[in-house]
Amino acid sequence: MIELWICGLVAVYAAIRIAFVKNNLLKLPFLNVIGFAVAGSLVLILKDPLSLAAAAAFFIGTTLESNAIASRIAGGKKE
Repeated sequence: MIELWICGLVAVYAAIRIAFVKNNLLKLPFLNVIGFAVAGSLVLILKDPLSLAAAAAFFIGTTLESNAIASRIAGGKKE
């Protein structure tokens, strides 16, 4: 149960940092951390073996989303 509390505290800390950081590029790593915490919490809360697959899918999706946003903000592909 302590693991779930740790994931929750990490997510809350990242959410607070996102709320107070002004630069959007500096918010993205904390957005990823929230995704990691949610994925970890899914595995810890749900005792089904498929929860690992659900958490992995959520983790991969949020990572790709965060990378796409960062790429767009940075200017995309330079040709």
